[in-house]
Amino acid sequence: QVQLVESGGGSVQTGGSLELSCQASAYSAAMGWFRQAPGKEREEVAIVNSAGRAIYSDSVKGRFIASRNIVKNTLSLQMNRVTSEDTAMYYCAATCRSYNGTFCRTFGTWGQGTQVTVSS
Repeated sequence: QVQLVESGGGSVQTGGSLELSCQASAYSAAMGWFRQAPGKEREEVAIVNSAGRAIYSDSVKGRFIASRNIVKNTLSLQMNRVTSEDTAMYYCAATCRSYNGTFCRTFGTWGQGTQVTVSS
């Protein structure tokens, strides 16, 4: 069972940048970032496949960059031009249960999350 530990969350001002990291205890072909804001359902942020290619939700496309280091078993999320809408608990995910094409759609392993708060 892969274990995931997120880090890098904190407070950032609107328009600023923040980088999140996820350390996996073992290799996972697919990894992803999700987030959940208070009172809202968890939503997909970015999914990265085994080739390192990433897809993004429309809400973060063009602002966030997800990348992974296969050797170190890490996944990162560079968050740029953040807004108050990006305030949420961010979760790292691994161990794909089902695929849609080359990207994972259902993950089986989740980290504890790291909080991101954007203030004006």
